Amino acid sequence: MQEAMSAIHIAPWMHVIMPGGGVPLDKLLPSSGSVYVARLNGQEMPDEVSTFQHFSEVLKFPEYFGWNWNAFYDCVRDLHWLSADNRILIIESAESILSQNGDSRKKFFGCLWRAGQRWSYTKRPEGATLTKLSVVLSCDKDCVSTLAKQLEEWQEQHNW
Repeated sequence: MQEAMSAIHIAPWMHVIMPGGGVPLDKLLPSSGSVYVARLNGQEMPDEVSTFQHFSEVLKFPEYFGWNWNAFYDCVRDLHWLSADNRILIIESAESILSQNGDSRKKFFGCLWRAGQRWSYTKRPEGATLTKLSVVLSCDKDCVSTLAKQLEEWQEQHNW
């Protein structure tokens, strides 16, 4: 984990920030290519159905989306229908996502983690990890380190 004053970079594809924190754009944006930016609001995702609905609308999931965690992961790791070289998911109020359902919350973040990992590759010979999918989790100042710590713990426990 790499920590700055207003952002914690957990992996090349996963960042936890606070709004207005002044994170340099070069840390979050790809260096070239077309970009699809999706803005989602964690307050609109208190349960599984609303989470699936919100993502389906914003990311234009195909009609065959199955409304379960396996289908959610399949869609997020695919996204071929979005004509862009890079995809950035900005989730505001990330601390509110599925806040009343710990198991679903772990599944949600696990899906995003694995999808980001799948979209990533290591550039040779530089050894830098590049990604075609970035997830930016924006939450209030008091939740930044807590959310980052949870993500790291879940990643270690479940070996996402």
